Parts: sequence; structure tokens; C-alpha cells
Amino acid sequence: MNSMATNPPHALQFAMQVERFYAGLILAAKPGSDTEPSLGGRLLYAGQLGADARALLVAANIAGAASLAVSADATAGKQAMRDGVIDFLVTSLDEALRILKNEMRKRTAVAVCVVQDSEADFARLLLERGVLPDLLPLRSAPAPEFAAFLSKGARPVVAIHPDSNQVILAWSVADAPAQWLPKLDTFAMDCLSSDPSDASARRWLRLSPRYLGRMSQGLRLLRCDENAAARFHTQVQVQLERGEIVVPVEIQLMSGDRLQINNFAPRTR
Repeated sequence: MNSMATNPPHALQFAMQVERFYAGLILAAKPGSDTEPSLGGRLLYAGQLGADARALLVAANIAGAASLAVSADATAGKQAMRDGVIDFLVTSLDEALRILKNEMRKRTAVAVCVVQDSEADFARLLLERGVLPDLLPLRSAPAPEFAAFLSKGARPVVAIHPDSNQVILAWSVADAPAQWLPKLDTFAMDCLSSDPSDASARRWLRLSPRYLGRMSQGLRLLRCDENAAARFHTQVQVQLERGEIVVPVEIQLMSGDRLQINNFAPRTR
């Protein structure tokens, strides 16, 4: 049956923004031997730690990149640490580079923010030190420092919305999300194909709960085709009928301007 959405709007909006940045980042990744795309060993410079940069940093962690940001506000940096957006908050580029070089050698994801007053001065320092990011956020009017990075081969990252053949599938539960969301995540994974075209979706589904953390407020979402979404709906309904799921489940389906919200109740005993 249809109902009003119960998930906090800001949680859904943030998760969707992260997912769109993830889709943009993954274009720069090359599948490994396991066919799952990864940006391991690549460096993203996100610039000033604002709202868009926060989403981009989370997306980069999911995609496997090492990330660097700058903030004039130490308090904002500490909040980003608490939210899991960044892993380290440091006061010098030297500290940041030590962390980044170590993690990039291991091809593991890490996000570092440096507290410094001026983003422009920090970007110039990166150029002077020969630190050349592989990836940058796209800006309509890039500063000279960003333009310099682009001229040296950095790739701009754009947020990519679902195309006409894709939907955004989101789900949440009314109680005990730590217990029930992993079960629903498994259903969603089973609904994806084993085709390489779904490899980035499998990576997202596997890693996004870890990096979105409390910011997602117990919400999951996935970009997929309508057939996969229909299979997920059916699987959830079957499990509820069998009594294998005993908490109410909300499923949202978003496609263009269309929003469908369904609330499913467990079988009454």
C-alpha cells in the first residue's frame, strides 16, 4: 500500500548525492581481475570541505580512492570526522602526504582533511610540491590552481543522475535496522545480475553502508534497472508472507519525477 515517506529527507538526499558522485567517479575506474571497478591508488582533491565535498569524499571512499580536502574551520573538520566523512584531520600538508602515500601504496581508501585558512594557498602549495591529483570536482569557473591541475591531466568528476533505463531503489525498516537491513541487502545483491555491467552496483551495495554510516539513518539505496527492482519487491513480499521478516519494510522507487512509496507489514500471527 502507498504511504507517506518516513525516512528523514536529509538522509535520503545526502545518500542520493553520494550515489551520483559515486557514479561519476566510477567512470574513471578500471575493472580489476575480479571485474569490480576500483579507484585504489588514485588521488582525489576535493577542495574546500563544504556540503558537496562531503558527499564527494564519501563517494570516493566507496569507490576506493584516496582523498584530500582542506578546511579553514577546524570545527567543521571535527564534525566530518565524527560523521565518518574523513578519516584524518591534520594541520599540515606533510602530515597529509605521509598518510596518503602509505594508503595509496596499499591501494586502500582514505580521506584526509588539512586545516588551513586559504584553499587557494593550499592548492598552490600542492602544485609547488608536485602533488598532482588524478581527480577533481567539476567547477563551472575553476580557479587558476584547479585549471593547472586539469592541464596536467587531472580528470573532472561530475555527479551522474540515473538514465532513462535506471531507477533508484531505497529501503528501510521500522525496527532493528542492524539486524534486518543486512538481510535486505542480501536480497538486493541477489537481484543484481552477475554481468560486469552490474559490478559497480555490487561494490556500492557492499561498501556504501559502511561509509554512509549514521548519515544514512538506517536507509539503503541502489541504482538498478526496473527488473532488478521488481525482483527485490517480490523477494521482500515473499519473505514477509513466510514470516522470515518480522518488521515493517518501506520501499521507495524513484524514476525521473516519479516517486512510488510502498510500506509492507509483516504477517500477523
